[in-house]
Amino acid sequence: MSKRYKQLLEKIEDKSYGVTDAASTVKSLVSAKFDETVEMALNLNVDPRHADQMVRGAIVLPHGTGKTVRVAVFAKGAKADEAKAAGADIVGTDDLVADIKAGIFNFDVVVAAPDCMGLVGQIGRILGPKGLMPNPKTGTVTPDVANAVKNVKGGQVNFRVDKKGNIHAGIGKASFEAKQIEENFVAIMTAINKQKPASAKGRYIKSGALSLTMSPAVKLDVLELADIK
Repeated sequence: MSKRYKQLLEKIEDKSYGVTDAASTVKSLVSAKFDETVEMALNLNVDPRHADQMVRGAIVLPHGTGKTVRVAVFAKGAKADEAKAAGADIVGTDDLVADIKAGIFNFDVVVAAPDCMGLVGQIGRILGPKGLMPNPKTGTVTPDVANAVKNVKGGQVNFRVDKKGNIHAGIGKASFEAKQIEENFVAIMTAINKQKPASAKGRYIKSGALSLTMSPAVKLDVLELADIK
């Protein structure tokens, strides 16, 4: 363990923090020369092997993510024009498929109009493992491609539980005010609580934490998290 990491650990009390205090504490853990990402981590009491216990969705954070997101859109005709006008970085069809097959990824998120999903299906095995496959549940397969582009550019965060019940997401930057970090966290936590499966038994949230890219984690009070609506 490095001296820097030990010094950061000394700033964190051995307790479960409320969201307000956690946001302020995370702000005090800045140690890198770049603007670190504020990251949230949750462990949920669900078994995603069962379809009815899969937790996933998307939320546009009130203060954005602080990250510049490059968006590629599969659309044609008027929808392609709408996507370009909304600020899409790349718009295409067969040409975009060819680029992706060639290993060219000049984007962070993929949006698709429904009539282009046949094309997208050709590269599903490439996009899927990279977490780039468009999905109606995250608003990235939609006839309203312009709004999807605006949402992604404006700070939309997608969340999805992994095989072990974990959710990880970047919810801002260390340069954000503590109140902005708190409000972004509350927004995504509200969305995750709304996704609680009816079949999930017992306590939904087993553990939660906030951290920076280069910092130790600040443990969150799971009882408070469960009450965020």
